[in-house]
Amino acid sequence: MTVAALILTAALAVGAAWLGQDALVYHPDRSSPGPAADVLDGGEDVVLTTDDGLELEAWFVAPAAGTPDRRAAVLVAPGNGGNRLGRASLAELLVERGFAVLLLDYRGYGGNPGAPSAAGLLRDALAGQRALASRGYLADRTLYLGESLGTGVVAALQADVPPAGLLLRSPFTSLTDVAAHHYPFLPVRALLRDRYPVVEHVRASDVPVTVVHGDRDDVVPPAQSAAVADAAPRLVEHLVVPGAGHNDPAMFGAPVADAVARLADQVGLTHSSRSTP
Repeated sequence: MTVAALILTAALAVGAAWLGQDALVYHPDRSSPGPAADVLDGGEDVVLTTDDGLELEAWFVAPAAGTPDRRAAVLVAPGNGGNRLGRASLAELLVERGFAVLLLDYRGYGGNPGAPSAAGLLRDALAGQRALASRGYLADRTLYLGESLGTGVVAALQADVPPAGLLLRSPFTSLTDVAAHHYPFLPVRALLRDRYPVVEHVRASDVPVTVVHGDRDDVVPPAQSAAVADAAPRLVEHLVVPGAGHNDPAMFGAPVADAVARLADQVGLTHSSRSTP
């Protein structure tokens, strides 16, 4: 192959990466998961209105009357794949531990209109926070739980609206760092539009932080998650789940729910005899 052909091939590869980067970053399940009550006992369908005028469907569920209730909520910002149906079991575990839960689906996910972007997902999370506040769960009674890409969303959200605590599940230092790890042959730092600078937000925050990740994560290098934990000025816990990969059941299960409960205890969101805020 001639030098000119090599240059052309490289240029085409870079151009394809630029044009197709959203498909590499976001993997939505666009289908609607149906009514919340069909999946979660006491589940409610919620419509979130974003600052740019989108109406997004989400699910809300709270502890039943007479059960332990912390009078606190968890806003769940998911990763880049699937939809809220895949987080229903985590919501159930959180409700058992006394939390109300809002399961977000971003724009373009779970039957919602729009196309995902970093700016858009932040607007979606802000709409979720407002919906919780309208139900009495103000930011100081709310924990933000970000999963993978969602860690970038809640890291930005907490800079605008600080919560009682922040749990980052499988966080990366930045999306550009993850992309550079997986695509070392591309100039991703120059190409990537959506950067999600998690470690920068965490380093500048005084919100209590818990970091949870597996030691066999092949999507987000565990060293990046550890670096996020090291950067947190108010680190509550750094939990490494032995043998767990990025999407293993444990990462949607009790290890995460228990870590949320420990974080809540540390920040004073303890159980109450009241069942609603």
